[in-house]
Amino acid sequence: MIPILTQPTKLIAFDLSSADEKNGYPVRRALRIAEELAAEADTVFITSQDLALPDTCRRIQAATQRDLLSTLAFLKPDVLVRDCGNTAKEESEAVRNLVPAVLHFDDFGEGGQAADLVIQTLYGDSEFNVTETYKTGIGTFLPDPRADELRRQRDGQTAGDPPRLLIAFGEIDPGNLTFRAFRHVMNLQIPLNVTILLGPSYAHDDSSLRMMALSRRNTAIKKAPHDFLSLAAASDIVICGGGYMPYDAASLGVPCIVLAQSSFETELQFPSDRDGFTHLGLGRKVKQSNLLNAIMEPLLHDSLRQRDIDRQLSLPLGKEADSVFEAVRYLLEHPKRAVPGKPVPDVVN
Repeated sequence: MIPILTQPTKLIAFDLSSADEKNGYPVRRALRIAEELAAEADTVFITSQDLALPDTCRRIQAATQRDLLSTLAFLKPDVLVRDCGNTAKEESEAVRNLVPAVLHFDDFGEGGQAADLVIQTLYGDSEFNVTETYKTGIGTFLPDPRADELRRQRDGQTAGDPPRLLIAFGEIDPGNLTFRAFRHVMNLQIPLNVTILLGPSYAHDDSSLRMMALSRRNTAIKKAPHDFLSLAAASDIVICGGGYMPYDAASLGVPCIVLAQSSFETELQFPSDRDGFTHLGLGRKVKQSNLLNAIMEPLLHDSLRQRDIDRQLSLPLGKEADSVFEAVRYLLEHPKRAVPGKPVPDVVN
């Protein structure tokens, strides 16, 4: 009998070991890539916490850097996609010795220099001096597949009576901007329907927040799990941080007020007023009068509200989605290195 030779199944590993405070976007991005390349490679998700992954996903927990390296040595993936924030140079160099090809998302640390490709979505479209191994731009954002339908449902929609305000600052909200923003909103003397989202790792005592909510009509606090995209689509104004949430808001065309959660977020080129957002800078320093004025403007002036919506919907979000998928596919088909236990016959330098 003549044996039938088959091509070994390739493996893509996704490192999501630090995906907190990002509104679930790294997980959604990884799932989109895994779905797109499902016919070409198996996938495994490496996490340091219990992330909201489908039950069908293969996952391995790696709580430390040593665990990550041990996991990679055992799995021997063909490509590693790291979506875990800034990385250190030494760690990234150690990873390179174990994996034939490595792609990083939104890595502003020195470790990105050791990756074969870094895709910077968060920085925005700007004159950012990078090498040919870096790709920047908001076009690389992968909108939620539901965004188109939710946006169509909003077409021609006028502000609710009372207007609907959503306050959301991600999984942890380290500066407790949720409390700060709502405390300011409490001083707005108009009827509002307010929804406050608390993330699964909200790092503060919520008793004072709940007491304030009880004293105001049409106010609800929703503890995770919740669906930010659907709730944003049903809102007239979103107040959020400056990470990935504004991208989701823009994919829907929802007036959005941004309070940066850190100095890093204030340095990002996106979002800005020219993109259809009201960016009030560092959230812990925002003045009550500035926030209340930002809420009132789109409610009082339909032309300003529509201007911001039009600017958001004209943004090139997702226009380079195919290039993101192709980047992973290229690294899968043309590994950069030969590593122990993963022989590569044709290494592309």
